[in-house]
Amino acid sequence: MVTQQHPWSRYVAIGDSFTEGIGDPEPSVPGGHRGWADRVAEVLSQGTEDFAYANLAVRGKLIQQIIDAQLAPAVALRPDLITISAGGNDVIRPGTDPDEISARFEYAIDRLSRDRATIVIFTGVDVGFSPVFRGIRGKVAIYNENLRAIASKYDCIVADQWALADIQDQRFWAPDRLHLNALGHHTVARMVLSALNVENDLEPLKPEPLPGSTWRQARVEDLAWAREYLVPWVVRRIRHQSSGDTITAKRPEAGPYSAGDPLSTDPVSTDPAP
Repeated sequence: MVTQQHPWSRYVAIGDSFTEGIGDPEPSVPGGHRGWADRVAEVLSQGTEDFAYANLAVRGKLIQQIIDAQLAPAVALRPDLITISAGGNDVIRPGTDPDEISARFEYAIDRLSRDRATIVIFTGVDVGFSPVFRGIRGKVAIYNENLRAIASKYDCIVADQWALADIQDQRFWAPDRLHLNALGHHTVARMVLSALNVENDLEPLKPEPLPGSTWRQARVEDLAWAREYLVPWVVRRIRHQSSGDTITAKRPEAGPYSAGDPLSTDPVSTDPAP
């Protein structure tokens, strides 16, 4: 197994369902979902005895909610590596302004950068492949350009999902068409580790080609998807509810994470060293 030395010992992940790991169910880990951030933490922990990891992400959260609920706890954990993905839930909502969302994102980066941690941010996926989200492709592109400018200003690392062609394929997405599945999260984890220049043993997965689908089968799948996922999403918007309203962070404290002990969450003190 590759164990690459790297400079980080405390990693904190901030964000929404993407970072929480929704779409990649794994009952044996905290929160019941694994996701790309857990996979990255597992690799970073190899050969680093004092490595600690916290994941504060909660599904369904808008960018201001992430700022209000996650920034202060993240800073208190004194991380030297931070990943933040935020604004996606705002961008997909009708009538929202990508420039206004970007201004909030920059506020978050300005606060997180004060302690000189390495910060990784994510561009949005090129949704041109998706019939559901193709209509907001231009809006995502505008937001991405703003994020790139923020990354340049604050010297952040960009994990470029827009350029990650592999995930522009429904085989990498969960049945709800909104979240990555295990294969998608694995692919993003490889991309993040590459952006960090950390060697690893994660291999690109090569799934079998999708079987052919008739027009009628595709329409049946669309109707089933709309009943199970789209209608509940619309109802929550009308009621001003979020899928994360009753959810708490799956790893609120920074603790050890290793491949051999995925459930280990013993907290590491956030008090300053004596």
